[in-house]
Amino acid sequence: MLCQFSKIGAATRGRVLENGVPYCLSVGSGYNRKAVSNKPSLYRGLPSDVRFASSLPTQAQVVICGAGVVGNSIAYHLTREGWTDVVVLDQNEIGSGTSHSGSGVLGLFKPSSERQIVTYSVNLIKTLQEQGHNLGFKQCGSLNLAQTRDRAVALKRRLAYTKPSGLECEWLDRHEIKRLHPHLYTGDLEGGVWVADDAVANPSAVCSTLAMLAQMQGAFYMEGCSVLRVITDEIPHSQIVPKVTQIVTSHGNIHCEYFVNASGMWARNLGEKSSPKVRVPAFPAEHFYLHTEKVMEALDALPVVRDYDSHTFCLTRNQEFVVGGFEKDAKPAFGSGIPSNWRETLEGDDEHFRTIREAAEHRLPVLKESQYKPLINAPDNFTPDGKWILGETPEIDNYFVAVGMNGNSLQGAGGAGQAIAEWIMYGSLSKEMLPFDVRRFVDLHNNRRYLKERTREVVGRHYDILYPGQCEYKYARKLRCSPINSEQEARGAVFGTRMGFERPLYFDITHKRGDPPAQMPEGTFGKPSFIDCVREEYHACREGVGVIDLSSFTKIEITSAADSLYRSKSAGNQVVEYMQKLSCNDVNMPVGGVIHTGMLNERGGYENDCLLIRRADNRYLMLAPTTQQTRIMDWMRRQITAEACVSVSDITSMYTVLCVVGPKSKEMLSLMCNTDLNFYGHMAKEINIAYASGVIVLSFTQVGEPGYTLLIPSEYTLHIYSQLMKIGHDYGIRNVGMMTMRALRVEKFIPFWAEELDSTVTPYEAGRGYKVKLNKEYFIGKFALMRQANQGISKRLVHFTLEDTFDPDEDTWPWGGEPIYRNNIYVGNTTSTAFGFTLNKMVCLGWVKHTDGRVMSPDYILGNSRFEIDIGGRRVAAKASLQPPKMPVVKKDGFASYRPKSRGIVA
Repeated sequence: MLCQFSKIGAATRGRVLENGVPYCLSVGSGYNRKAVSNKPSLYRGLPSDVRFASSLPTQAQVVICGAGVVGNSIAYHLTREGWTDVVVLDQNEIGSGTSHSGSGVLGLFKPSSERQIVTYSVNLIKTLQEQGHNLGFKQCGSLNLAQTRDRAVALKRRLAYTKPSGLECEWLDRHEIKRLHPHLYTGDLEGGVWVADDAVANPSAVCSTLAMLAQMQGAFYMEGCSVLRVITDEIPHSQIVPKVTQIVTSHGNIHCEYFVNASGMWARNLGEKSSPKVRVPAFPAEHFYLHTEKVMEALDALPVVRDYDSHTFCLTRNQEFVVGGFEKDAKPAFGSGIPSNWRETLEGDDEHFRTIREAAEHRLPVLKESQYKPLINAPDNFTPDGKWILGETPEIDNYFVAVGMNGNSLQGAGGAGQAIAEWIMYGSLSKEMLPFDVRRFVDLHNNRRYLKERTREVVGRHYDILYPGQCEYKYARKLRCSPINSEQEARGAVFGTRMGFERPLYFDITHKRGDPPAQMPEGTFGKPSFIDCVREEYHACREGVGVIDLSSFTKIEITSAADSLYRSKSAGNQVVEYMQKLSCNDVNMPVGGVIHTGMLNERGGYENDCLLIRRADNRYLMLAPTTQQTRIMDWMRRQITAEACVSVSDITSMYTVLCVVGPKSKEMLSLMCNTDLNFYGHMAKEINIAYASGVIVLSFTQVGEPGYTLLIPSEYTLHIYSQLMKIGHDYGIRNVGMMTMRALRVEKFIPFWAEELDSTVTPYEAGRGYKVKLNKEYFIGKFALMRQANQGISKRLVHFTLEDTFDPDEDTWPWGGEPIYRNNIYVGNTTSTAFGFTLNKMVCLGWVKHTDGRVMSPDYILGNSRFEIDIGGRRVAAKASLQPPKMPVVKKDGFASYRPKSRGIVA
């Protein structure tokens, strides 16, 4: 619910100031008059005893560290819902961090996950202003400019998937842009997008108003109070996630149930003041704003201007122009730590800002005639991927983080505050927050040197053209590498990163050993120039042998704990019972069995999509997606009860994973081992390959092709890889990258985690009902799936092939996120896309919802339906299917009698 204020106590009813602001509830008797005297005008005139107390409570339900706009938003939303036992601490004063500055721009023209949060922020601030609070809120709209054709394509793609949300936006030519903003030079523009609902507000006023309202609703604020340590109930060597118990501050200790780290630039340092330490990978960058002196003309009605290709933005406030930007090579701030007098150490860097100022003067010639005020240096926190960090930390239970606002604290504060409050109150969220989850990081992301290096680049990426799958980071690379990384590089690998792990995207067929490392060519929204490389890798997997390095995949061992306290119970049974509770498939298979299963939440949505190998009666090995390394470990640990004799361990670095794919893979591998490679069903065997021992071989691949997955002890990887490439030469073996893996699995309708599958998607909706065993004992999500099996589903994952009107050589490709229309009505969006080399068509996977939320029958998809996919404003006809396409079986052409020239090495 938006802005439904909780009831104010009877003592405050009717007590209203001249400016319409109610008095706050009394929370103490003492306060710092000197500190209050510098507060924004919203605080002046309020009784001094209603805001600040001289003594700290000894206990509270929730303690929030940081009285910036984000922390105040969390306090406001908690107290609005009746959670009034909230204490907010700040080492200085309310709003004295980075919340006092910032552009105040509220931009809605964003990817859907971010847009939902910003939309809430806009509506919240708008409602508060309508209720009488002077927040400087103004919906002036924005102009998002394109200087190049590729920028125009990028904006039109975003326009296409934004329009169905109801946001008022449209493409304008240069003449229409000029009419909306007469001061703009438009002669070099391709056009731009007009967003009518974009707004600006006063960040300082919003910050102080949220604090005041939170106090009115019962929150207790303490200024000049530093958090020194977060105490937990940690038990050494325990699998149970420790929980927050109390906070040690400069004014004494306070016991609490929940703790929120919303301390902005200080969040990373605060994360280290607990046991165990909490990762908060955010680092401040210097962020500059240039104000003009007042201009006599009425400027405040002009829209915000974003000149992406110049990395510049401009807005008007109080009859002044405000110029800012996201420079391509940013300046990390406070490299050796944030000093107490940090404001005094900051200086405006006119030379660094010169390119942005000159670009702004080119776009707005009127600026050349204006007088500038001194350049403002207002640092803000940036994260390694440029997205907010929100949620409950994996290290400590009930310890929440809300930081990393990436240059604009105001924009996400309302929605982020509402999300964290909901998370605390209900233990989970009703919407997916995967892109912002604090659990998307590993330890390397919190390394200070890594963060400092990455921050240089991540600031500018906010305005870069991010070509899908073709825009990898340049800085802070080559940290986590497969043992064969150097050999792959010598063979022409073009690398990308996932969770800091270097993974081959594809192998350049023009590269020769000894050449400089192959590089990703310039990006495109159409057919990529490396498509021939992907095609050759694809055909190797379909017709010969391909090797895919999946070493980045998460590997977790689940076994019995060594705690003798519970040895009276059957450890083996407890491990199986634990895994059965977590898995929707029946994972009580024989030792050596391999099974693919989902792990679900109570709503039936996916928390994990994984492969389980039963290694012993009481031991499993799990392969899970790369990005799940932290997240799924946290989720699994939280399912372990105090009585359970179960242990989960991250062993990702112990094994390399090579997927040997293709119809010739069995015969080739047989030359390297003496073991029978005939598997009956999905099985695993531990065998010797070449001179290496202890290799786990699975009769399973991730791409739907015949072959094997090898889990190799890391020290043997280079040896086995060398032998594979040597013996496989006569079989046409090829290295295969992640782009080819994507093409193989999309064509065969194989959904992947974080693209098709997330916490809001159930197996029935994803077409994986056959991997749900409702006839087994209880598992998490069972009751929700039983209801869905009985009532039916209202959305479904669908396989689309684009019709012949789409020309892959000339047209803009779909890359994911495109709107799907059924009979001219919007019904969903694409997720993963790829060119299907066997089907010889562009293939898209996407979610289709029933237009009125009713139960969806197959006929809704397959009946009298005309589907179209909107690719950057052009709708292309598409054929829908609920089943994988029938793929021709590749014959081995008499391979059984073939004898390779190279002799195998047999252990």
